[in-house]
Amino acid sequence: MPTIEHLLQAKTLNRIQDIAVNSGSDKEFVKEFKEESKGGSHFKLTTESIEHKGVKLFRVQYKDGTKGGFVEKKENLAGKAKVLGNAKVFGNAVVSDDARVADTAQVCGDAEVSGIAWVYGNAEVSGDARVSDTAQVFGNAVVYDNAVVSGIAWVYGNAEVSGNAEVSGDARVSDTAQVFGNAVVSDDAQVSGDTVVSGSALVRGDAVVSGDDKLFND
Repeated sequence: MPTIEHLLQAKTLNRIQDIAVNSGSDKEFVKEFKEESKGGSHFKLTTESIEHKGVKLFRVQYKDGTKGGFVEKKENLAGKAKVLGNAKVFGNAVVSDDARVADTAQVCGDAEVSGIAWVYGNAEVSGDARVSDTAQVFGNAVVYDNAVVSGIAWVYGNAEVSGNAEVSGDARVSDTAQVFGNAVVSDDAQVSGDTVVSGSALVRGDAVVSGDDKLFND
């Protein structure tokens, strides 16, 4: 039976048929591949479904036969992005490029995860939040509202990033730290403990803020 890679090299759907016949593969495989190829999708929705927060989600299956996590609709995944394990992507959320959402993490609302970013563990990205580049959000971390996590930044533990806050560069936000308002954490800065960074506060460079510090700037 030809591999997906062989079929993808075919220039037309008719050529796919020829390859399949010459390889002795079954007609059902060819029919299924042809149908999915029309939309250029790297996955399909299976009949396995769950109810989550009042929304019906379907488990996905990728073209190599492996099963992934759950989505509400095909539009939730774009590019070569994948949802894995029991992770969930629903609402108008979009996971694109080579991004991954894994474990029991969820991406919902109008959130976007792109680049080669990862959201995993029990993390949640919602609202209009954006996670991009090679950023990681994991543990029990939450990113929501219009918050942005980019670069190679990590947000993890029980940290929260919300409002119009930005975490970028090689920054780290962890433990139960909160970053919100119009605050920015960038470069190699680290925010941890019970720290609260809000308002228009800027934490950058090699700054380390921990304990129960409160940073606020009008």
